Amino acid sequence: MFTLQIEHGIKDFALWKGAFDADPLDRAASGVLASRVARPVGDDHYVVIELDFGDHDAAEGFLARLRSDVWNQPAIAPALAGAPTTRILEQVAQE
Repeated sequence: MFTLQIEHGIKDFALWKGAFDADPLDRAASGVLASRVARPVGDDHYVVIELDFGDHDAAEGFLARLRSDVWNQPAIAPALAGAPTTRILEQVAQE
């Protein structure tokens, strides 16, 4: 399993969550198997998103689409504050 981890500052959580829930890239059709959203305790202006994929290529492709089709479009991503930090993780163990 591969996880696309995304961290970024946001202007307003409710506004950001509305845009996330609108799902402009159709996560399920793009290969996302599960997703998690978290915020650091005490920081309402930062989110950490984890999107699970069955293969590396699907994770890379989705990240490329986020960069080209979402993050540079203020109408689609109105709550972003700054550039997201991303990484793709490969699960190597589970207990």
